[in-house]
Amino acid sequence: MEVSAAILPCGKRLHLQHGPIDLIIGADGDRQAAFVAAKQRLDTILQELMEELPELRLNLTSDVPQPQGCIARRMDKAVRPFANDVYVTRMAAVAGSVADEVLRAMVSATPLNRAYVNNGGDIALHLEAEQNFSLAVMGHDGTDLGRIKINHDDPIRGIATSGRHGRSFSLGIADSVTVLTENAAKADVAATLIANTIDIPGHAAIDRKRASELDDTSDLGDLPVVTHCGSLSNTEISSALLRGRKCAHHFVTRGLISEAAMFLQGSAETTDPQGFTLSQRTPIYA
Repeated sequence: MEVSAAILPCGKRLHLQHGPIDLIIGADGDRQAAFVAAKQRLDTILQELMEELPELRLNLTSDVPQPQGCIARRMDKAVRPFANDVYVTRMAAVAGSVADEVLRAMVSATPLNRAYVNNGGDIALHLEAEQNFSLAVMGHDGTDLGRIKINHDDPIRGIATSGRHGRSFSLGIADSVTVLTENAAKADVAATLIANTIDIPGHAAIDRKRASELDDTSDLGDLPVVTHCGSLSNTEISSALLRGRKCAHHFVTRGLISEAAMFLQGSAETTDPQGFTLSQRTPIYA
């Protein structure tokens, strides 16, 4: 299987795809050299991960040994601070870790003023002095949820979004959770775990199945994942979001994340209203 590479119609962004990895990449500077470096690094990533995949799918406890591969070590480093009292595997950081590693390869290959690697919504950033990065936060149905602007001086180089509409299974009912922190791998883990806490256990409108019934290779095993969430009352939505907000504030207090925004059925919570500009504008589409 070879890496598929194509310059997008704008002429400034690269689309790379290799198996389940799907990247959109942008760079300001020597764009050609950066794109070559990104493709060369992606060529080797899947094989690296496959060599340690069974171990990476294990619940991360204190006695689980350190992995050997570069990206696997990134995943381990990102997940361990969160793994004290919750079920989580190193796969919770895989998308963010891939984004971080491809970005590292680009920046190592050539000087860049600004660059990003977007791996299905998990974004790794590089910003030189006086540079910034702005993006829209969008719902799974194209709804415009808000805006984020990150400046060079901000301690944020990773953005990740998780929830029950994402590519991976979720234990919770959040439509989406977006997290900002120091790198994409750590943001990936935090968004996953916060999304898992946004829930109303035992509610009749929420359907669940064991992850293994839906995908026998899932790292979640027999844990019940959400397959459907019907309409909830405002009180129920607020209660579910409050669970997520408490988890997010706990992560902020511990210095694990900078900010988070949580969305469920038209309602939202944030840890810092200054960090996210929430909106209820006309839906926009990618």
